[in-house]
Amino acid sequence: MILVSACLLGQNCKYNGGNNNNPKLQKLFKQEEIIPVCPEKLGGLAIPRPPAEIKGGRGEDVLRGQAKVVNKLGADITQEFIKGAQKTLKIAKQNDCKLAILKARSPSCGSQKIYDGSFVGEKKKGQGITAALLAQEGIKIINEEELNKLEE
Repeated sequence: MILVSACLLGQNCKYNGGNNNNPKLQKLFKQEEIIPVCPEKLGGLAIPRPPAEIKGGRGEDVLRGQAKVVNKLGADITQEFIKGAQKTLKIAKQNDCKLAILKARSPSCGSQKIYDGSFVGEKKKGQGITAALLAQEGIKIINEEELNKLEE
């Protein structure tokens, strides 16, 4: 079983109410092999919602209580992101997922780079909160951009 960011499967759960549909991803795997998840939705955040970024660190820092997640309006939504990551991990374990294909650069799902907390589009090396938690539990994380490179 493969955990996949729901937005990559065409579900409208992005912060802006849209999705990041990736038809190639859907063609690569059988529907019964894919478990769609949106950690931010699982954490109780609305759709649409103001964009959010991690301030003061990366996903693993948030999990250790050393950084936080804030939305563009300045609200601290760290607990919602942690709750969503924990629920996603529970789903992954229940379905014996060994691989997760997650949305690049997301404060939840980013696997290599995430936005830096300045809300100006700058990126920094690191994982989002859900990606960090899944990786700590031994689940392999790749993003849709890495998947596209593997196909080429």
